[in-house]
Amino acid sequence: MSVGHDQSRPVDRRVRVQGQPVDSYPALSPEAERGSVRRITVVGEEVLSRPCREVTEFGTPELSALIDDMFLTMHVADGAGLAANQVGVDLQLFVYDCPDELGVRHVGHIINPVLDLPAPAGRRLVEESEGCLSVPGATMTVSRTDRAVVRGFDKDGNPLVIEGMGYFARCLQHETDHLVGQTYLDRLSKRDRKDALRQMADRREDVFARRENKAARLGR
Repeated sequence: MSVGHDQSRPVDRRVRVQGQPVDSYPALSPEAERGSVRRITVVGEEVLSRPCREVTEFGTPELSALIDDMFLTMHVADGAGLAANQVGVDLQLFVYDCPDELGVRHVGHIINPVLDLPAPAGRRLVEESEGCLSVPGATMTVSRTDRAVVRGFDKDGNPLVIEGMGYFARCLQHETDHLVGQTYLDRLSKRDRKDALRQMADRREDVFARRENKAARLGR
């Protein structure tokens, strides 16, 4: 997928943590190492269908613990991103551990994010399969832009600008949707939404079992 990358230049394959490249990074993030597994909410629960509250207090132990728990919960569920309302907390916060179209891993969190998309004249829409940890077992084709930027803050209140391409851009859009009370099901036709809900009904118990087994393997 072409998003303006110059193929003649070597790609910096270093992991990006909070948007910055680092020379080494573990497979399991330090946040996940510290965290505890929380229950993931499922579509139909009210907390997923209302806008989340703005975070007004930064640098608190409670906020740090929430982020740690979200990272581990995302890891156990084999997710690429997780919003706070997906663990039942209605705050404008999401975490991510997601590759971009070049295979570069992006890891981090962002608070009170504002999504910026390319102007319509320069916007390229890509239709790809998309799933959601709160719609367990279902995947559907969703149209998203191939580039996205989110602007917000880290847990200490420092400003952040995170840019994404390809799959990572999709992740940023998906998680920002959660914080305004939407899931990807809201972007589907009625017919496709019914299909996704049928998939979830058929597969959710298997998904829950896999999550429990992974948490047990990790001793959590």
